[in-house]
Amino acid sequence: MPKKLTPEEIGRYRGDGFVSPVPVLTGTEVRTFRAGLEAFERRKGAKMDFPERSKTYLLFDWADSIVHHPEVLDAVEDLIGPDILVYHLTMHIKEPQTDHHVVWHQDDDYFHLTPAEHVTAWVALSEADGESGCMRMVPGAYKEGLIAHVEDPRPEHLIRLGKGIHGRFGPDDGVPVPVPAGSMSLHHTHTPHCSGPNRSTDRRIGVGVSYIPAHVRPQTTPCSSALLVRGEDRFGHFHPERRLNESESAEAIAAHRKACALYERATGIG
Repeated sequence: MPKKLTPEEIGRYRGDGFVSPVPVLTGTEVRTFRAGLEAFERRKGAKMDFPERSKTYLLFDWADSIVHHPEVLDAVEDLIGPDILVYHLTMHIKEPQTDHHVVWHQDDDYFHLTPAEHVTAWVALSEADGESGCMRMVPGAYKEGLIAHVEDPRPEHLIRLGKGIHGRFGPDDGVPVPVPAGSMSLHHTHTPHCSGPNRSTDRRIGVGVSYIPAHVRPQTTPCSSALLVRGEDRFGHFHPERRLNESESAEAIAAHRKACALYERATGIG
């Protein structure tokens, strides 16, 4: 029996390469987690950017709570099994009334993992709808496998280097995948997806968590690091990360710096 998803939702994921929306957080959790993010920004005096936008769960307790959230993990387990690692996390934040957008791409072109069983849980801490620039995805296209990507760096591209599938899909291709605050979408590593600019009056805040079953291994050398969040890791394909003990402590900052450096060396992306 599935733990979180219905058989119909699992069927949609297997057929389309994605399923949404999946409710996971309470209203109180959404407010608390967003408040944690924005409290950090006030202390820093700037909007969150890299490196804190990567592997954020190694720095902040609110992000740690999201990647370990039982509602999130139950749904992920329904798709990839009980032994689960977090390979990466990226904060996807679009400020209101801006032109920043995400080009068409597939996650696997960045991560280079095999077999291709990585699933992204995209958890919304604010409304992600058509006005705020929700994702668009192409149903069934993940079955084609990896599509060629090229770099096209531009200031308005939220993906650094602008690496994506250019020329094949347009802004109206695929279907919109709105995600209400407190819900998430789940998509396969080969699912082409993009998102448009945020024309709303609020920030569009998404937490993109890359989950993999423990048997998945890297195709690059050196390898990156990963965090065991459920079950067992009997394979040891990645440098093991340790769960956050205290937010923004010297220990946490050092662990985050080391993990980001390993990821950059493994993928060529900071």
